[in-house]
Amino acid sequence: MNDVLELKNVSAYYRTLQALKDVSIKVEEGKIITIIGANGAGKSTLLKAICGLLPVRRGKVHFKGTDITNKNTEALVSLGMSLVPEGREVFTDLTVEENLLLGATCHLRKINRQELARRFDAVYTIFPRLRERTKQIGGSLSGGEQQMLAVGRALMSKPSLLLLDEPSMGLAPVVVKEIFSVIKKLNAEGASVLLIEQNVKSGLEIAGRGYVLQNGKVVMEGLASRLLDNEEVKRMYLGEESLPTQGAKIETEVEGN
Repeated sequence: MNDVLELKNVSAYYRTLQALKDVSIKVEEGKIITIIGANGAGKSTLLKAICGLLPVRRGKVHFKGTDITNKNTEALVSLGMSLVPEGREVFTDLTVEENLLLGATCHLRKINRQELARRFDAVYTIFPRLRERTKQIGGSLSGGEQQMLAVGRALMSKPSLLLLDEPSMGLAPVVVKEIFSVIKKLNAEGASVLLIEQNVKSGLEIAGRGYVLQNGKVVMEGLASRLLDNEEVKRMYLGEESLPTQGAKIETEVEGN
């Protein structure tokens, strides 16, 4: 199976502070990969490095076999990558429709009105509540609806790789369940997914493989089902103990998604 995304020994810094330390991960085509870790572990920083928002000082990032290290975000969207940022970051003064249109900006010169209409319809089919609120401004939506809008905006570029940063943050359990159901559906329809998630159980339950970050390093990786049952991961999730500082792999003979 081809790797749609691969990071090789990536290191990144905030000025003199090293935030990522020789991070290597892979996202296989058509799979869901979940990155877990405590606050400050480097999860969001990892996405920034992938998307060109934080310079990679050492190492390489490859997308579909192409070196995209430190490429600008617009170029990555054009190549088929789209980010749903932490905190949703919808444009609160714009309508739902206008927010969604911004997601297709990089493609507007390449697609006709019919294709644009199809993209809107695809998003509204996934999130019927957004169809009902097309002319409503983003700032008046509930937290769950704003998360739907953020995901929908990312889908307007028809990405082959969807990056999601903490999609469950601040949402009611019923909304979290709905969002994760959508992620699984999108994956079933062919999208590869890199999911950053602090909710360890929810994140690993829908993934095929997972990585655990601690202090900017990958300290554990393997099949998501095995990570979910791992005692070290359970202790980290419950906040009782920190994870080991040395990397570890957890495998089984049969891989999942």
